[in-house]
Amino acid sequence: MAWFRNLVQLSSLKSSLRSRTATTPFPNTHFVSILQFSSQPNSEPTRHVPSSGLGPTSSKEKPRVVVLGSGWAGCRAMKGLDTNIYDVVCVSPRNHMVFTPLLASTCVGTLEFRSVAEPIARIQPVISRETGSYFFLANCNRVDPDNHVVHCQTLTHGANVLEPWDFEISYDKLIIASGSVPLTFGIHGVEEHAFFLREVHHAQEIRRKLLLNLMLSDVPGISEAEKQRLLHCVVVGGGPTGVEFSGELSDFIMRDVHQRYAHVKNYIHVTLIEANEILSSFDDRLRHYATRQLTKSGVRLVRGIVKDVKVDKIILNNGTEVPYGLLVWSTGVGPSSFVKSMEVPKSPGGRIGIDEWLRVPSAQDIFAIGDCSGFLESTGKPVLPALAQVAERQGKYLAEQLNRIGKAGGGYANRARDMEFGEPFVYKHLGSMASLGRYKALVDLRQGKEGKGLSLAGFTSWIIWRSAYLTRVLSWRNRLYVAINWATTFVFGRDISRI
Repeated sequence: MAWFRNLVQLSSLKSSLRSRTATTPFPNTHFVSILQFSSQPNSEPTRHVPSSGLGPTSSKEKPRVVVLGSGWAGCRAMKGLDTNIYDVVCVSPRNHMVFTPLLASTCVGTLEFRSVAEPIARIQPVISRETGSYFFLANCNRVDPDNHVVHCQTLTHGANVLEPWDFEISYDKLIIASGSVPLTFGIHGVEEHAFFLREVHHAQEIRRKLLLNLMLSDVPGISEAEKQRLLHCVVVGGGPTGVEFSGELSDFIMRDVHQRYAHVKNYIHVTLIEANEILSSFDDRLRHYATRQLTKSGVRLVRGIVKDVKVDKIILNNGTEVPYGLLVWSTGVGPSSFVKSMEVPKSPGGRIGIDEWLRVPSAQDIFAIGDCSGFLESTGKPVLPALAQVAERQGKYLAEQLNRIGKAGGGYANRARDMEFGEPFVYKHLGSMASLGRYKALVDLRQGKEGKGLSLAGFTSWIIWRSAYLTRVLSWRNRLYVAINWATTFVFGRDISRI
């Protein structure tokens, strides 16, 4: 019998260990490993001593491409790199890519959070299965272009975890795709009291706060004024993210809150604050349609500038006080502290300056793509908008260039100094889309703000919006998740569980 054979093997193992201890004591290294699992207190706990990092590559190894960031630009570049030529190392504070166009839908339960998160190991499988390619959950603190080294620090969460430590990675080619951070314009109280909408954990926090306020407002003893404050959702910023979130929220109120929170349905409402016109990059006809549709859905549009943010109210520049229970801030993005700290020429707006081939001219073998980069004024090109389609196309272009250089023998550090990079990067705008809720959306296919092209609004645009984003989701797994989530929401309504 199997259990009897295991018992015999265990007995023979114990006898062997007794004979070894009678003749030869265990080395000190064995005692250390046993003490780690001992129940006796240890006066000197074992400390983890990390390795110094990854050193320079040798001629027997593949050249190493280090990618800083796991957004649209960085992930598209990693996906396109030829792993027969390069080893790929990704350094990022998150191990997944966020499909940002559908992030607003997760805040109200239209989609589940997993549907918009794609693991990096699925985008570029070599980082989890091949020697020489890695993913490191860390932040990059400094770049040393002279020695081709990036200085990183591990990312640890919570109080009862290891202390973060520093390490170094040598690179042959460096792709900086670290993204951007929300702009607060130095307004007091924004970072402390407002929610941003750029990461999955932002959407989780918004959803929990929204549902908490709904439940608290139904508790006996709460005053009318406090109930109105708790159920007032304020969105600052009339760009696509702010408008889409407002539309999703108003649709959630109309379809789900009115049915499942009938006691407070007349108190909850949404206010969208914008300094100028909402959706300023869209066609005038589409903007007017969006204004009418949002107003019809119960969204109150206010034109103003936020001057101060308190714990329970915001103050506008004209002195108006707006109480709120949930505040979502979506006023654009700007360079991060890491980008600001880099000693390289900057583009207008403070981004890392790049040339027509996405290179950082002042540093050999360094490239910058996505929201963290912008064309230098000397190129004569305008700074591209911080859009997913810009970042994705830059990542694809750069991967193709590096593959071509690698095949020509220029993959190692300082080997591509005199090589031609081919055609420069050219961006062609494919159009913009925005959902308004209640089966309505906008589709603007013009080449630019003043260009000509097709523009649609209404139910047909909503079908186009959903179809386009469903096909753009990175994996078949997530496409299936999204399709199932949409179907279950349509049939059964949104999930209002506060988990």
